[in-house]
Amino acid sequence: MYHYKRKKLYNSNFDKFPEVEMKGYNGYTGWREIADELQHRMRQKAKKPFVIVIECYHGVLADKLVLDVKEYIKEDTRFLPVDMALKDSPDIEEMVYPFVTDDPVFGYITSLEMEDFFDKERLGSLKEEIATCGESIICVYGTGASLACANPDVLIYADMPRWEIQLRFRRNEVGNVGSVNFTDTFSYQYKRAFFVDWRVCDRLKKVILPAADYVLDTTHPDEPKMVSGPALMNALKEVVRQPFRVVPFFDPGPWGGQWLKEVCDLERTEKNFAWGFDCVPEENSLLIRFDHILFETPSVNLVFFQPEELLGVEVFNAFGAEFPIRFDFLDTMEGGNLSLQVHPLKEYIREQFGMGYTQDESYYFLEAQQDSFVYLGLKEDIVPENMLNDLEAAQENGKEFDADKYVEKWPIRKHDHALIPAGTVHCSGANSVVLEISATPYIFTFKLWDWGRMGLDGKPRPISLKHGGNSIQWDRTTQWTKENILNRFEKVAEGEGWMEERTGLHDGSFIETRRHWFTGKVPHHTHSVVNILNLVEGREVIVESPEHAFEPFIVHYAETFIVPAGIGAYTVTPYGDSAGTPCATMKAFVNIQNLSDYHSN
Repeated sequence: MYHYKRKKLYNSNFDKFPEVEMKGYNGYTGWREIADELQHRMRQKAKKPFVIVIECYHGVLADKLVLDVKEYIKEDTRFLPVDMALKDSPDIEEMVYPFVTDDPVFGYITSLEMEDFFDKERLGSLKEEIATCGESIICVYGTGASLACANPDVLIYADMPRWEIQLRFRRNEVGNVGSVNFTDTFSYQYKRAFFVDWRVCDRLKKVILPAADYVLDTTHPDEPKMVSGPALMNALKEVVRQPFRVVPFFDPGPWGGQWLKEVCDLERTEKNFAWGFDCVPEENSLLIRFDHILFETPSVNLVFFQPEELLGVEVFNAFGAEFPIRFDFLDTMEGGNLSLQVHPLKEYIREQFGMGYTQDESYYFLEAQQDSFVYLGLKEDIVPENMLNDLEAAQENGKEFDADKYVEKWPIRKHDHALIPAGTVHCSGANSVVLEISATPYIFTFKLWDWGRMGLDGKPRPISLKHGGNSIQWDRTTQWTKENILNRFEKVAEGEGWMEERTGLHDGSFIETRRHWFTGKVPHHTHSVVNILNLVEGREVIVESPEHAFEPFIVHYAETFIVPAGIGAYTVTPYGDSAGTPCATMKAFVNIQNLSDYHSN
């Protein structure tokens, strides 16, 4: 059993770069191999004009890509950036403003399409230039390049994971689509990307990627990889026939702790790590090994192109091609409190932000010290106006907000579980590690109070009192919290060497969680709904198919893994150093009985 001791290094076996192996597929690595393959296609067709389109997801360094490939292209080729056909930047800013708004954090999901970013006359001129290029070889590239030529001789899709885009924002390497705003604040760039750019690029991707001749991975710009489009699409079909993990990423924060460094073997010289995102398919990557190359692709591609096989038909019908549950870590060990916060009710998030569902969540405590606690729910008989006035005074006048006066504070221990339905005021305290199990519209956290501290950029983090005040459910007080959302463990099944507990499903929430304690083999079944699990106790376990439908899959402590809906039966058994010792998993899935009020966006 793992016990946190700061001065004693943990012998980590956490896999930070999980991969899925695909046999029988070849790819290309390095610009020389990529250029040679493209030139082979040119010679194979032996026609002029010959048009190559490189459609780029937001965040791809398109100009660098072209400079690098030019070095190895021997044929005389004209490279045309599609950027020349964009609308002027001020016109684009005016166009996106209704979706970005003046709110420092929140916007509204856009209805724009990629075509809306382009000037019709300029795009028409570019199309004409391509159509009348005579004997030339032309390569048109950039975000929206596929709009300039409907039937190119070669279509390449250059993809990019959202987490890498965020890192490029921070390094001032990229701006938003159609804007040269490389030095804008990260908060604006991320908000614009979340509500506008990624939505627009995803809509185009769903059309273009299945038709691509090749897919390009430039996540590491100097180590490019390329595979055929059909190879990637076939690989996605194979991935959802087995349990798998996405590539986790980690980020520091003003309240961050030291636990993730040790357990996940992260850089010890960093000040802290606050977040560990181990299952956020919209932003994580998927590593696929195609014979001799390791290819990185956004894991959201699985959701887009294998939604029913991954999610299950009923989940897909309810949410569309979105992965509705995320797992992440919140590490405050030797750190500080999270912000005091609340999430919007589903009606509010639909009306205000255009989202189809809200952020119901729960905190499962992977680690806790003797003084660990969680703020959860309100105290009895408080006056809402007084609390809101005190919060406003703290925000406007720099006064200290007395959270203990208004919010109930509960001591917590390792393996406690707090349910947090939307509308519940909450905050995890210092000296704990939370496995947060949440619905995925994760940007919608309304901070009420941040303890008067600064963010890592030295600036106050945005507080959302108006939205927060409109979302607080004032009847969720001490007694209600104790009876409804704190440690609601209920034994539902047991067998030889295992016990299953239902650990929570609040009325109105679609996320059901189950904990299994076991020393032997545990039977599971997806029941045609995607399962997400984390090993919360034990060093390692093995996941197997009773019908040998997939290769045995090893999972280590604190790792999150996904079991696609179509898997059906699977087992989890202590393995290696954990053989014969107590292990535990936390499992989350969508309870289809609670989907009547949900719909796809």
